[in-house]
Amino acid sequence: MQDIGRESAKDNDLFFTCSLIDYIARVTKNRRKDVVNALHKENISKIYELADVYHSDNIDRVSEDFIQEAKIPLGTFDNVKECKYSIPSHWDIGKVYKRLIKAVAEYEKIDVIDALIEVYNSFLSDKIDDYNSSMYYENPSYLLECYLEKKVI
Repeated sequence: MQDIGRESAKDNDLFFTCSLIDYIARVTKNRRKDVVNALHKENISKIYELADVYHSDNIDRVSEDFIQEAKIPLGTFDNVKECKYSIPSHWDIGKVYKRLIKAVAEYEKIDVIDALIEVYNSFLSDKIDDYNSSMYYENPSYLLECYLEKKVI
């Protein structure tokens, strides 16, 4: 039985997976979709399935292991440096993506990992990752509608 007010273990695993993707993107200065595509579905599934183990480990070590395994190169995308306002943490952004991915998976009736790959490869990912815009702190239902309409509405 789930405690009232607590999210499910799988929701928490998705949150960690998204937060780790953001962390890796910040460390390697890559767009989030580039990190997702470099990790491939196999590694993303591994992170998701073992999130409770990885979450209790040092995030620097975990991210470095996946950076090396997926051979993620150093890029030039630095949305943290470009941010003119308060910088959201990788945990903040992980929560945004978790909610959107979960909503997309439920709406499209697809596996959460397939939804994750779709969301990060959508136009909306670049909008969320522009920390000078308001997109990353928009209402989750608004983000879902934008995703479904394939444009900012």
